[in-house]
Amino acid sequence: MDDVPHHVHERRRYPRPPAPAPTPPRSYPSVAIALGSGGARGLAHILVLEALDELGVRPTAIAGASIGSLVGAVYAAGMPARDLHAMVLSLLHNRGEVMKRLFAARVGRIADLFGGLGNPVLLDAELFVEGFLPDIVPATFEELAIPLQVVATDYWDRGEAVFDSGAIRPALAASVAIPGLIRPVPHGERVLVDGGAVNPLPFDLLRAKADIVIAVDITGGHAGETGGVPMPFDVMFGTLQIMASSIVGEKLKAGAPDILIRPNVDAFRVLDFFRATAILKASAPVKDEVKRRMEAVLG
Repeated sequence: MDDVPHHVHERRRYPRPPAPAPTPPRSYPSVAIALGSGGARGLAHILVLEALDELGVRPTAIAGASIGSLVGAVYAAGMPARDLHAMVLSLLHNRGEVMKRLFAARVGRIADLFGGLGNPVLLDAELFVEGFLPDIVPATFEELAIPLQVVATDYWDRGEAVFDSGAIRPALAASVAIPGLIRPVPHGERVLVDGGAVNPLPFDLLRAKADIVIAVDITGGHAGETGGVPMPFDVMFGTLQIMASSIVGEKLKAGAPDILIRPNVDAFRVLDFFRATAILKASAPVKDEVKRRMEAVLG
């Protein structure tokens, strides 16, 4: 054997160590988010969604009322929050284009004001939604990437109407039909108006849909003034906000969401859409708040 060249000796076989067990994927709790009513203040919803995107957290369900339903629909259709942010600023910085779209949705006439026949700035809800909703939003709820519930108010039944199937645009039109500004929406046998009148922060619709429910409340606070007699439009919209804030307060007493977020938007009016940059800047700290609170929950 000693004369056999070394290279032909049988190689010693060592037992191969067992393959390491694969690391199981990390399981995160599911998350659902409610986006509340509040007009232009609702632009702050976009920053909350941006924070979730940056954390890699994809909601399993969304519920929205009024402006929250519009933001929720675009996000649920698959548009990243960062792109939604850019789209909103690009549009709202172009006053001429915004006014053109609003004029196309107008149903009132100036002559009606003097004849006592109606509101000259009244908008058609479905034309309004069609004019401002991006093409990425599909025709039906079933085509959305994330399940969405849209809250409106049944005017004659004095109660909540929730939509999560069928045509999406009529539901959104009803949800944003602010009394005095946007005409009520006939829907089958019902007449529908702004969802904020009955459920301005619909986190209760999400309790059984996720482990963690986030709610974004933009109803509270006055628009900076603390005295004097406000203008008629400010009174109308401010009163709606007071009512919405009271409803949210009572809902929270009955049971709060897991995470309640209140962006710093109290200084802004319902129709301050042309102050989009200021609203987003004022509410920017909400992104860090969302990340801190989510990371604390996720561990």
